[in-house]
Amino acid sequence: MRTLGGMSAESPLGKSSEYPRVYAPGVLHAIPREGDRAAVPGVDIWNAWELTWLTDRGRPQNAGVEIRVPADSPNIVESKSLKLYLGSFAMSRFAAADAIFAAVRKDVGACVGSAIGVAPLDPDGGTEVTELPGTSLDDLDIDCNDYHPNAGLLRASGDSVTESLHSHSLRSLCPVTAQPDIGSVLVRYTGPQIDHASLLRYIVSYREHDDFHEACVERMFLDIRNRCSTEQLSVYARYQRRGGIDINPFRSDFE
Repeated sequence: MRTLGGMSAESPLGKSSEYPRVYAPGVLHAIPREGDRAAVPGVDIWNAWELTWLTDRGRPQNAGVEIRVPADSPNIVESKSLKLYLGSFAMSRFAAADAIFAAVRKDVGACVGSAIGVAPLDPDGGTEVTELPGTSLDDLDIDCNDYHPNAGLLRASGDSVTESLHSHSLRSLCPVTAQPDIGSVLVRYTGPQIDHASLLRYIVSYREHDDFHEACVERMFLDIRNRCSTEQLSVYARYQRRGGIDINPFRSDFE
């Protein structure tokens, strides 16, 4: 049944919604364009900056995606349902980004009733929260299988070193709404050298963890300090903005 603005009773807008944890094209909700509207040429452009998924080996990947819907399509896609749909990729495994874009092209196209354009957004245009100093961990060739915080993954050994390490693979869940929070994290320390692969696996292990930004960073700080016997340690997270606010917790025993 149609309601105000063309939305049906099945629309998720304005309702409490379960956030799907795996690929769920069925959550997409179409809103018919007005039948007697003038045929005006054009396109609706959607930019989604928080698309994330897992590789076949369990490694998180992040990308932005531009979705172009022709203005003469029979339907538009309801925005909350699109958010739920894109979020459903987070714990699903895909061999390559092209497979993600193909799925979005097929599923959203079926929803709006028209062929659509799907393309990656410029990675320099905002998919990463900020530039961080030091060595990036995100190019390490590793498998990941833990998605709840596991301090046992951390390893450190050898002589004392001083280094800064960062990753853009941080993701946790809001404990109130279950909405995903995506960000970057910087670890700066002096002490026995932390095994880089173990630190990346540990950061990834927050992916299905329900807790506030501040609590996640505090737990990281304590786990790294205790497991890796650091002499000095700072942990700094930069989360994506939500509702015009970004939260950036910083914990340190020397800075």
